[in-house]
Formats: sequence, structure tokens, C-alpha cells
Amino acid sequence: MQYVTSVERIGIKKGIQLGQQQGWQEGRQEGRQEGRQEGKLEEGRILLGRLLIKRFKTLPAWVQERIEQATQAELEHWAENILDADSLEAVFREPS
Repeated sequence: MQYVTSVERIGIKKGIQLGQQQGWQEGRQEGRQEGRQEGKLEEGRILLGRLLIKRFKTLPAWVQERIEQATQAELEHWAENILDADSLEAVFREPS
């Protein structure tokens, strides 16, 4: 049995609503895809937060806000920065 996250359920619900407008199969597939993407993004946010806590102990509010608003590309960039960064600020520094 496949586990469906709450984010995926939201995507599926949106897909059903979209299905009523665009056709059942197309909306269902689009909703699943959106749910998977949202789930992947949420998992990335959780993982980055855990890594930052492990490395820097506590996370100020500004870090939590940046993570919650991040794109997949930003999360990946910041995760790579953790390896070399000596501070939280360095993790979130823009690429040069």
C-alpha cells in the first residue's frame, strides 16, 4: 500500500476539482503530479531544517521563514552550502 502525504492529498483534491473542469483523467493526473511536487518540496524543507539544527543547534525565525518560502533549487543550493559554511548566514549566502 502506497503512503500518501497530506500535501499529496491536497494536490489530489485540487486535481479532482480541476478534473471537473477539464476532464476527469487529465485533472486527476495533474493533481497527483502537483501533490508529488509539493511533497518533495516539503520533504526538502524538513530535511534542510534537520541538517541545520544538527550543525548549528538552533534556528532563528528568519531561517525558518526562508526555508518555508524556498524553491526546490534554493533548498538544494543551501543544502550543499551546509558542508562548507561556518555560520547560518554563510549557508544562505547567494552564489557568487
